[in-house]
Amino acid sequence: MRLERSLDENQARRGENRPAEHREEPVAPSTDRHRILLVDDNQDLTEALALLLETTGADVRVASNGPTALEVLVTYAPTVVMLDLGLPGMSGYEVAKQIRLNPKRSDVTLVALTGWGSEADKQRSKAAGFDHHVTKPVGLDELQRILDTATR
Repeated sequence: MRLERSLDENQARRGENRPAEHREEPVAPSTDRHRILLVDDNQDLTEALALLLETTGADVRVASNGPTALEVLVTYAPTVVMLDLGLPGMSGYEVAKQIRLNPKRSDVTLVALTGWGSEADKQRSKAAGFDHHVTKPVGLDELQRILDTATR
């Protein structure tokens, strides 16, 4: 797989670097593909995973930190949010809790996508409101199983 687009080009394509007043309205629910918000501060991983998920037919938006993810959720209605737990400034745990408090987004499938895989990490993820805890590196088969269980 070749990564030819820069992150800035992808952000522009996905509407992330536009001011909030110029962004698209929330996407209406679709029955044929997932809308995924991918949140990770590792830009290379985020870009590669976004491209991989797009090959499954998913509409993918990306954010590199918690506050940006919460901002994206104002105008984008994902069916699945995949969050790294070790985000700078605002952890994935905190982002998950904020998402669960939002009545418009409380039914989204939350996936902890992280390098932290201890039993304590998994319990903490569950307590924060995550539906799944996946340890990196993750394969497409495992992601597909999760997506198959998520409401579109």
